[in-house]
Amino acid sequence: MAFNLILWCHPNLVLTLFVLFSCSFCVFSSTDEAVGSGETFTVSSFSYPETRLRPFDLRYIRVDLPPWFSVLSIALNSNVDIDVSRLETAPQSMLPIICFRDGSPPLPDTLNISLMTSAISGINGLDVEQCFPMQKNITMTLTNNQISPGVWYIGLFNGIGPTRTQSKMIIRGPAYSFAANISVEACANSMMRGNFCNSTVYPLSCTSSGNYNALAATANMAVVENVVTCRSSFKMFCGHEGVPNFFSLDIMNVVEELSVTAKDVQFNITSSNSSSAPNDVHLMCFVRHGAMPSATLYDYTSDLNKAPLVIHSPLIGRWYISIVPVDLTTTRDSNASVCYSMVSHMLQCPFGKGGPNCTMNSYMLQTFVRRGPTPFESYYLPVGGGVSHNSANFPLEPLLSNSSYNGQPENTWTFFLLDIPRGAAGGNIHVQLSSDVKINYEAYARFGGLPSLLSWDYYYVNKTRRSDPSMFFMLYDSRDDKVDFYIMYAREGTWGFGLRHVNTSSDSSRGPTIMSISLERCPKRCSSHGECKFSFDASGLTSYSFCSCDRNHGGFDCSIEIVTHQGHVRQSIFLIVSNAAAILPAYWALRKKALAEWVLFTSSGISSGLYHACDVGTWCALSYNVLQFMDFWLSFMAVISTFLYLATIDEVFKRAIHTVIAILTALLAATKATRSSNILLVLVIGALGLLIGWLIEISTKYRSLSIPVRFPLNLRHGLQTIKTWIINLVKTLLRRYNLAFAMAGFAALAMAAVSWTLETSENYWLWHSFWHITIYTSSFLFLCSKANIVDSENHLPANGNYELTHQDSLPRGG
Repeated sequence: MAFNLILWCHPNLVLTLFVLFSCSFCVFSSTDEAVGSGETFTVSSFSYPETRLRPFDLRYIRVDLPPWFSVLSIALNSNVDIDVSRLETAPQSMLPIICFRDGSPPLPDTLNISLMTSAISGINGLDVEQCFPMQKNITMTLTNNQISPGVWYIGLFNGIGPTRTQSKMIIRGPAYSFAANISVEACANSMMRGNFCNSTVYPLSCTSSGNYNALAATANMAVVENVVTCRSSFKMFCGHEGVPNFFSLDIMNVVEELSVTAKDVQFNITSSNSSSAPNDVHLMCFVRHGAMPSATLYDYTSDLNKAPLVIHSPLIGRWYISIVPVDLTTTRDSNASVCYSMVSHMLQCPFGKGGPNCTMNSYMLQTFVRRGPTPFESYYLPVGGGVSHNSANFPLEPLLSNSSYNGQPENTWTFFLLDIPRGAAGGNIHVQLSSDVKINYEAYARFGGLPSLLSWDYYYVNKTRRSDPSMFFMLYDSRDDKVDFYIMYAREGTWGFGLRHVNTSSDSSRGPTIMSISLERCPKRCSSHGECKFSFDASGLTSYSFCSCDRNHGGFDCSIEIVTHQGHVRQSIFLIVSNAAAILPAYWALRKKALAEWVLFTSSGISSGLYHACDVGTWCALSYNVLQFMDFWLSFMAVISTFLYLATIDEVFKRAIHTVIAILTALLAATKATRSSNILLVLVIGALGLLIGWLIEISTKYRSLSIPVRFPLNLRHGLQTIKTWIINLVKTLLRRYNLAFAMAGFAALAMAAVSWTLETSENYWLWHSFWHITIYTSSFLFLCSKANIVDSENHLPANGNYELTHQDSLPRGG
């Protein structure tokens, strides 16, 4: 496909990018009013609100382009700021990218492409999935000459790769937000197409003409049930040199053959200077499925003045036909033009027949919906095949074709047709073949028509001959007696499956073959290493499934082992055993008979160990959510209680403060307990609790330090009094606390903060284990920093400075 150049706003790069987008729920109503060419109107205008993507998040957007669309415009803004020159060194698990795909959601995790190469080269076509690094501003325009209408999907990913689906103990990393504005315009005249709605397209109307013997003989058809003839309402068309005439034709069902023929070719003038006959003129025909063809962009081409253009097993949908006169200069008349009549024929096989000569058996598969929590799960069985509806399996031999093409035993096919319903493009087609002996079938699949050796989307012959491995074709079993593969995120619409028989001479000794075709949500049920979940795209019109894998596996189907068994054991030991550091503060609290603190530290260590044992998949004593809440809540309580322990206040006040702290920390643990800001909030609450404890202690034991009603008139004496108060306060703190233990406690707390900031999804087990050790050690050191208070300190001296300050601060009576 040819695409316009789109400038990307980046200082070091001009990037060519085309992305398709449209509102999925807009309705177009045509009018019979004649409108001039070149005029357009807005079909839809859609604004996608700002959306935030956290690390490893994704968003799918379904796009429906109507057949009559003319121009699609999109402006996408985000807060992403990526240096394209560093793409190769940036980890893909942290790289925001944008992908799009025709017909079904994109899956970029296993694309064997270089994002740097894609960013520089731009999009060369939308026939396959394309992915590009996300940028801050993207503006693009796409016309109906460049892309076909239909269903498209845009995927925005914040990180790709096998670890995207892996369950993680923490999710940290950069997040980004994006917003988009999309508008779709259509030609005001329903017969106009092209970039500027300046090309007239003549629709072909079709009528059934029965068995057309002459055409059947030409096509060498053994059996023809129906021939559909399609013509324009105009009988003749004329064209000058290089000026095309455009036609459109809709194929609604599977047909065997489509032909385009030009008749009655003649010049529209009689010139004595003409040195050529009408037969010398070339009527070049260009045919394209879904979009306007050109001399450089087409699916099929032929010179209609020499032979009709024949397309075997054309795809379902709208076809555009362009006929261009060439080599008219030999007429020696610059005004010469060629006139012709154009007719198209579609050959349809009888019901239950298909393939070459309509001699092969073809079965329409009936959908049987499975009951379950996920939508669109179903299996398919042949209509009227005499098979049980209680099982997804059906025997293959009674359905096989008995004839071959041109008498070639190796060219015998049996076809199956099935329909993927609208909104089910996020499901996966599962095909299985099993037998007691070696399977002698080749499997081919094609969207929109019957497959053949020349036309297929996916195929399997044997272990070495099959479709190129990709995320959309996954082969799980390739033994002689069993074939098991998935077509991932199958496009909604009609799918054709063909079984080509090989070694038909040995059929008599062949055992029965069982086949099953089903639509499933997650391949292999996430390989028994995860949970199958489903969600909806932004419009809510399409459901898509995905696996949420366990801690040790990743990939789309959870089949990739990310953490080995030895690594899992090592991580479990580190995360669980490191909580033994809670023994240090618990022992000291018990020694000092601080029973409340002893209970907190002991419970915190035990609950953290149980939580991490469940988190790594070793053993869950309670539900995961309960264990997570208990771990974070008791950890928050233990940290704040350490601060509160450093204040010497009455038990009445301590119980009141503990109650308030329990409520606040419970709220923090119940609402997004894993967010990093909670650590800062806990430290602030702990410091605030310590400050309140000091203020209560000062207000109750040292009333002489209360704020005076007014300052003394002698400012110098007042400053001296404040200085003396501060010095005495510092001396009191030095007597109350051991400076060495306090400094060591702050050092351990700093190391805990550093380990918290260094935690990522990959090294969480290491740094979080270090966090356990350092945070409990810091609590132990802070507890040790509180020195034994001499009882006499609690009694004020009779004539101390505090009392003097109190006396001086009061007004003297005259």
